Amino acid sequence: MNLFAAFQERFPQDRAAPFLIERARTTSYGDLEQETARIANLLVSLKVKLGDRVMVQVEKTPQAVFLYLACLRAGAVFLPLNTAYRADELEYFLKDAEPVVVVCDPGASALMDLCRAAGVPHVLTLDEKGEGSLVARAAGLPGQFATTVVSSTDLGAILYSSGTTGRPKGVMLSHGALKANAATLHQLWKFDAKDVLLHCLPIFHVHGLFVALHTTLWNGTALIFHAKYAVDDVVKDLPRATVFMGVPTYYVRLVQHAAFSPELCRTVRLFLCGSAPLLEETFATFAAKSGKQIVERYGMTEAGMITSAHLDKPRRAGTVGWPLPDVTLRIAGEDNREAAKGGTGEIQIKSPALFSGYWRKPEKTAEDFTADGYFKTGDLGQIEPDGMVAIVGRAKDMLISGGYNVYPKEIETVIDGLPGVIESAVVGMPHPDFGEAGLAVITLQPGAFLDLAVVRTALKDALANYKIPKLILFAESLPRNAMGKVQKNLLRTEYRAQWDTFLST
Repeated sequence: MNLFAAFQERFPQDRAAPFLIERARTTSYGDLEQETARIANLLVSLKVKLGDRVMVQVEKTPQAVFLYLACLRAGAVFLPLNTAYRADELEYFLKDAEPVVVVCDPGASALMDLCRAAGVPHVLTLDEKGEGSLVARAAGLPGQFATTVVSSTDLGAILYSSGTTGRPKGVMLSHGALKANAATLHQLWKFDAKDVLLHCLPIFHVHGLFVALHTTLWNGTALIFHAKYAVDDVVKDLPRATVFMGVPTYYVRLVQHAAFSPELCRTVRLFLCGSAPLLEETFATFAAKSGKQIVERYGMTEAGMITSAHLDKPRRAGTVGWPLPDVTLRIAGEDNREAAKGGTGEIQIKSPALFSGYWRKPEKTAEDFTADGYFKTGDLGQIEPDGMVAIVGRAKDMLISGGYNVYPKEIETVIDGLPGVIESAVVGMPHPDFGEAGLAVITLQPGAFLDLAVVRTALKDALANYKIPKLILFAESLPRNAMGKVQKNLLRTEYRAQWDTFLST
């Protein structure tokens, strides 16, 4: 049941076939087997056992990919960290996960100091060029390794939640869960022997590490490897690809590029978008300029992919497709019972790709499942008449103003439709009379002007009065995490002083 063994069974017979294509070199599937074997042998020499954690905070390189796959081979638990995390966050992860090995950049002196203080047995280095003590120490080891036998429930990875509210939680993902999602997505998105994926995503996150990488490995074909997203580089390599995966920001920058055209996109059969909501304007602009529609999908760290638009069915902006074939999805009210048809409620699911629980947090794990076994995603949604799912917002984003439930997404949709608006975000703020009231922050296109009276009129025409934000502000940008999601907790903090001033006047 080892996930690497499942991939290996599907590798091309000719191991000289390309796996990872860079500008200066190409790594074959045979190279992949040998490099992962050397690193797996190194891990075993360091006394890494089944279930031991290997914590990694490095830049995206082919060697980082090999390290992940080597952890799978050795039965270790891969624990990638966002490169943006700072000392206090890293200290928390070290104490919580207790890794046996930490791999970091050679210049990460603060993390190394924390590792010494925490008593981490082994600290190895890997830099942005793919060099360091990890590679040096593995270089002389054998290029063969008997992949460790694991059960489907043994952990393959722990990914910490983004921590936008409270302390991050370690999401435990088993070999079986990761394998189930890879197989389903491969079939649903109709990968075949001609596919080449253009990979620009980070690999400390589900989207880049699992969705993009796993579907390629399950397919036994090549990916074009970009260390970072740079729109000029994407434009150069897009004609060599058949599949492109990105977050909304990638598509916004792509459609603004002077070279973007139907001819540039001619070879790409599948444009996928996720990790954050895709604005209707971006969806429509992309279709108009490329002649192709983006396939939206919806997922989360705890469940992998949950829904996806279908390649052979029309897609609509604002929807994220249908539940995957092996996913059971319901919209539930506050009592965890299924909501009325067409109603809004929490998205709850059952899936073979579900996580095993939160690391060392059994109480939190139990809290996030219903008595009948559904995982409570915390996302609010609706099922449309044709069965497609629309995400309304996060349950925690919902505010209760004067006893009424207010869903920020509903307000944001109206504002985002106004001329000159790039994007908006609505958050609930404390209010002495209503309990909570809305604060809207709007970003505008360069040179655009929008009168507040126009915004308020549009909202009054579209929404009940209790839904209209009490305070509307403009900003140059919205705070986001590494995957492009707006961090609404930071908005609340950033604008608290202005909110308090507003309430006092």
